[in-house]
Amino acid sequence: MIAPLRDFVGAFGRLLDSAPDEPRILREGGALLRTLVARDDWLPDAFAQPDPARYQQFLLHADSTERFSVASFVWGPGQATPIHDHTVWGLIGMLRGAEYSQGHVLDANGRAQPQGDAVRLDAGDVEAVSPTVGDLHRVHNAHADRVSISIHVYGANIGAVRRHTYPAEGGRKPFVSGYSNTLLPNLWDRSEELRATSA
Repeated sequence: MIAPLRDFVGAFGRLLDSAPDEPRILREGGALLRTLVARDDWLPDAFAQPDPARYQQFLLHADSTERFSVASFVWGPGQATPIHDHTVWGLIGMLRGAEYSQGHVLDANGRAQPQGDAVRLDAGDVEAVSPTVGDLHRVHNAHADRVSISIHVYGANIGAVRRHTYPAEGGRKPFVSGYSNTLLPNLWDRSEELRATSA
């Protein structure tokens, strides 16, 4: 029953057709995403499968002009991201289970430090990220014994966007995330190679 996703993609595309500013995208787009994740009967099983080694990022929709993309993030028990940025606006809606998002800021030495308390997202909750409202965070599954799934919407084809992780020793490392269900590889572990080739 994928009709809710189809309806969401159509409504989000129409929102972007009106050339909204970012606050409106986050406000009205967030409301659309909240409606989508209010029910948990539409995500096909193929896009909800965990991997024991790392979280999964499944592409659900990529706009033909790359104005936005939609992906399901599937978190195995206890799985987490590195500290990372997005470089574009994004909306995260919790579909199943729960996750924590810990915001970070860079200190005077360029090291990422936690900012405030971690935000817990439970099913139905929506959070925004962007370079203007806060773009640096680390996310982890709130549950150590079960899978959690969130639906992410970004203002680009996020699997092809050059972004950064922020290691504990400082600095930043480029990466391109790719998707778990496409030929574009996941490059979390190639950040050193990317940094070398970008010099």
